[in-house]
Amino acid sequence: GVRDVMFLYEENRCSMTYMYEYPEYLKIKLPKKTARRYPAYELYLYGEGNYAEENKNLLLTGIPVLFLPGNAGSYKQVRSLGSIALRKAEDVDFKYHFNFFSVNFNEELVALYGGSLQRQTKFVHECIKVILKLYRDQEFAPSSVAIVGHSMGGLVARALLTLKNFKPELINLLITQATPHIAPVMPLDKYLTDFYTAVNNHWILKAQDLRNLTTLSVAGGFRDYQVRSGLAFLPRLSQHDSALSVVSSAVPRAWASTDHLSIVWCKELILATIRAFFDLIDENTRQITEDPKKRMSVLFHHFVRHPAKMFEENPETFTNLTGAFMWITVKDSKWTYSVYNDSDGKYFAFPLASHRKSYSHVYCENSMLDTSSWIYGCMNTNSSMCLEAADLSWGAELLPTTKVVMLKLLDYPSLSHIVIQVPPAAGNKYTLGCEFFKEDSRTVQLPVTHLFSFGLSSSKILLNSTGLLYNVQLQHFNQIYQAFKIYIDSHCQSLKERKPSVYRLHIPWSYEDSITVAKVPSLAEISAKLHIAQPLNDSSLPELIIYSSPDCQYEVILKTSLLQVLGQIVRFHAGAFPVYIVSNILLTYGGQLSTLRSTGQCSDFSLELVRTAKPYKVEPLISIVVFLQGFNWFREIWESLSLPEVDAAVLSSQDAWFPLVSLILFLFGTGIAYWSGVFFSTSLRLFSSLWLTLIRPTELQKDKLITPRRLCGMISLALVSWTTCGAFAVLIIYLQYLFKVLKGLIFCVCHSKETSQNSSKHTVQAQSSVDSIPEATQSPSNSKTLAEAVNSLKMHITILNLFTWIVLLNLPSLIYWLKNLRYNVRLDPDPCRSTAIILICILEILMNSSTSEVKSSKLLKIAAKVPLPLSVAMLAFGRMHLYRVPHFVTFSLLLHVLCCFV
Repeated sequence: GVRDVMFLYEENRCSMTYMYEYPEYLKIKLPKKTARRYPAYELYLYGEGNYAEENKNLLLTGIPVLFLPGNAGSYKQVRSLGSIALRKAEDVDFKYHFNFFSVNFNEELVALYGGSLQRQTKFVHECIKVILKLYRDQEFAPSSVAIVGHSMGGLVARALLTLKNFKPELINLLITQATPHIAPVMPLDKYLTDFYTAVNNHWILKAQDLRNLTTLSVAGGFRDYQVRSGLAFLPRLSQHDSALSVVSSAVPRAWASTDHLSIVWCKELILATIRAFFDLIDENTRQITEDPKKRMSVLFHHFVRHPAKMFEENPETFTNLTGAFMWITVKDSKWTYSVYNDSDGKYFAFPLASHRKSYSHVYCENSMLDTSSWIYGCMNTNSSMCLEAADLSWGAELLPTTKVVMLKLLDYPSLSHIVIQVPPAAGNKYTLGCEFFKEDSRTVQLPVTHLFSFGLSSSKILLNSTGLLYNVQLQHFNQIYQAFKIYIDSHCQSLKERKPSVYRLHIPWSYEDSITVAKVPSLAEISAKLHIAQPLNDSSLPELIIYSSPDCQYEVILKTSLLQVLGQIVRFHAGAFPVYIVSNILLTYGGQLSTLRSTGQCSDFSLELVRTAKPYKVEPLISIVVFLQGFNWFREIWESLSLPEVDAAVLSSQDAWFPLVSLILFLFGTGIAYWSGVFFSTSLRLFSSLWLTLIRPTELQKDKLITPRRLCGMISLALVSWTTCGAFAVLIIYLQYLFKVLKGLIFCVCHSKETSQNSSKHTVQAQSSVDSIPEATQSPSNSKTLAEAVNSLKMHITILNLFTWIVLLNLPSLIYWLKNLRYNVRLDPDPCRSTAIILICILEILMNSSTSEVKSSKLLKIAAKVPLPLSVAMLAFGRMHLYRVPHFVTFSLLLHVLCCFV
């Protein structure tokens, strides 16, 4: 599954954008108060060559666009947009041009640490004020700024509207690239999830205020494994119709999936964006139009359905067909025509009266990909020519190799003819085709194979193509965990050269179509899987539309792809892996305490994991709670107890959950916990061997649990946590604990060697894993000490294993703190400061404890049973809130500490 997500996707079909002149970034001077408040952030203006020179005095006359980089993103990523916009402005002799600004966020890791998102949002607000001031004295001064946000930059742009003193009219257009709008990819701290909740709630509650803001979200498709496209779809609101979400694979003239970084420089996508920007300009104000309807129609034109014509706000619907063209009447129901070096223009007229009774639709295609009108509907005819015609080219749709029109005859009762215009073609070679058909004859239904067929069975359908178009409706294909391979095998009767076939997987409830172009004859393979599940109120079917070649046979074979099903599980739930791994380790830890209580011996980590980490102990309870939450009375009781919502219930409401996924993730967590335990133990053994060769081992000193020296160490680390960064203090105590465990391991190894040398009857086998640390022999002098040391070591290794995951989950805030150390010594806000102080106190005591103190404790029975309910709680409330995981582990370890005293 991981391999499918990370490596098995379509090749990169994007072209690179290049700068024709050297890119320059002019730093904009900010007000002193702003610069002092945000020392790490800067604002730049992009330029090249002469344009950059002219703008050094900041007398700007263009249209301002602000680029916001994302997680660890650079302000220099604006160059693709800025450079192509400059070339486009040169094409129109600078009648209109754009000034691209970019914010330097110091490449902060905002996807992993949410503490600086609010700061970034406030800084962007200050930048917008500074940008608009630069145009204050200009004739066509802008009153708003357009924003392009990549990744988390798009979320920061949306968050502007949550600021108390922000005026919504300051931005009228927002384009986001691969921005996770719905939820964070990895919810590693509370600030991140709270920020998301605040932004999304504001956009839902204040939807009326957003009517003047047009928002476009572009997702990267399956190539982007960092932000899955389902997260990039803006929340759909019935009252907010000025938002549009598309996947790059469905964008006309791009038709390519992009990875998380290439979406910023993908030439085809950047061209679509810049074309849209220029079409959005109002000729009167020389700024982006204030009309929300025009903005939406421009974005729809360039990002959803392109009619192969230049955008016009109010296109002429009627035209007179003039010119000395030859008129030819075509009465056949199917017609194709090849054009090559035709010197005379022609009009082909198709009378509709004779076809209306027999056929429901007419479909026409044209492989000449220019932007001129080519298909008309006649209303007023005489015997020789059409006097007035409706331009039907606006209803066309552009595809990679052709432009197509499909008309339902009942929708055009007043039309007498359809006319195809073929202009004189000097040196051009292209084909046209039209056919009348009944919809039923070209629509076939193909039921998809069951999820548990594992690709062993298949659904097949044979299309004996006599026409130009077929619709294969895929029945029961509506969930995100379904994934199929579709094979289209085409055979043709003659070997003449044919135009390529186009296969389009159309998902009617979201703009996530994918298009495949294949030679004929050939065997084409298409992956069919969803970014968004079918909404409850939607009954439409996904379609495989085949733009076929006549006289060819198409066989469509559909099979479930187990590899891609696993890939979908990983794509949608990989962020929850740490919760399942820690849950397994916590269950093992509880099992070891239970074994210690019953037998007086601590069992091996791997053996205890196999014995105690069972999904039936955890999963049923969560499933029951999720089921009961469907009832109002249970929900009211749940809310009255102030309990947070179960994460599985939230995922179910987003159609991203099904019962088996939790079992698969739990088993995967068991596997990772087992092998990470083996790896961890082997690593410790290697380090101890290295230590033994370099340093002479010392005896383990048995001491009180709390000494003045340890108390001082505790206070010092608590101060480090409070004054600098909690994660830094956690790392220090982790290394200290690791050092202590290594010393314990060396003691066990040395004593077992001594015992084996001194005893003739008893030997201790040296194992390759710490989990199989040799049990003590019955030698009177050493057996008790060694047995106790071995038991303690096994327990310490499990605690250290648990603690390793806490360190990993806190690592992003440590990296963020280290990166920003030159600006501020104290991380503020710090997501793990309070947890770090508690953990320091717990681990300072635990690392010096042994199993002998715990065995006789009255609290051991409780301490051994608590990890099970904690594991259940962790899976119930930690899947979408990873920052809660350390809290559950800390509580379990706190009970262990109490066992040392009570």
